[in-house]
Amino acid sequence: MATLKESVHTGEFLVSEGNNSISREQIELAPDLSLLSGTVLGKNTATNVYSPVLPEADDGSQMAAGILYNNATTYATGGEAVLIARSAEVDESLLIWPDSITDEQKATAITELAALDIILR
Repeated sequence: MATLKESVHTGEFLVSEGNNSISREQIELAPDLSLLSGTVLGKNTATNVYSPVLPEADDGSQMAAGILYNNATTYATGGEAVLIARSAEVDESLLIWPDSITDEQKATAITELAALDIILR
């Protein structure tokens, strides 16, 4: 019998968020990405464009700026998505981090999310 694997659902990582979608923001994503809901994002401070958090970067995207709400694929011109930017509780086990992130870098990113009132449970 074949086993089916279900993909990540939009907002599946959310435990709770603020009323009236106050936790969410519409954002611009970097080009050529394929991301799943729950990906921790950083923001390039020069361009205000988001991408997966990159701890080794030095353009602002090394700092956790929120969590991607919906699955997103971008092309050469980039694309839009929804970010959980503040006031939310999330299931830590459902977050998606870069493979290269160290435990120390992850702890720093968790602290940066907590500063945005995004609490990991």
